[in-house]
Formats: sequence, C-alpha cells, structure tokens
Amino acid sequence: MRWLVRIVINAVLLLALSGYFDSIYLSSVWAALVASILLSFLNTFVRPLLILLTLPVTVLTFGLFLFVINAITLAMTAWVMGSSFQIGGFSTALFASLAISLFHLIIESVKKEK
Repeated sequence: MRWLVRIVINAVLLLALSGYFDSIYLSSVWAALVASILLSFLNTFVRPLLILLTLPVTVLTFGLFLFVINAITLAMTAWVMGSSFQIGGFSTALFASLAISLFHLIIESVKKEK
C-alpha cells in the first residue's frame, strides 16, 4: 500500500513539474502514472547499480552526486517513455529530481511529526 501511495505522489509531482517547467512534457495523467511506476522500478533496480559504480565520486562529493544519479534515472524514464514523457535536457532533469527529492523530504518530515 505504501508503494502505491508513493506512485501516486510521484505522478502528482511529475504533473506539477510539467506545469512548472516548459521543458518537461507529459501527455496525460496516465502517462504520469506509468512514468511514476517506471521511475520506481528504475530506482529499485538500476539506481543501486549506479550508486555502486559511482561510489568513489559519491564519497568525494559527500553524497551530492546522488542528485546526479536521481537525474539520470529520471532521464532514463523519459527516454523509455518516448513521446509521452519528455525532458528537455539534463539540467532540467537535475532540477526536477532536486524538486522531487525536496518534496519527498517534506512529506516524510510531516509524516514523522504525526
């Protein structure tokens, strides 16, 4: 159930980001849900491998390189989705992944206060 809630939250965040950034395009709500599910799978299976491969850089940057890895997984999601989900460039993916991480941090902190 928690996974489903995160999927819906990610879909809403992706829709909000597509409204905020001109260089992010989502064709529909269903595309946002599919992109959210795909992003979840990439974060589950590909992200740990990327973290392992870039561990020295991540340690040298005190973990800030994890934002780059998040941007890479978001860009991979857009690449797999094709024309229904497009991101204009890597800098947009980086800013979008920062915004998603910030919103998840806020949501988690509010949830812990309850």
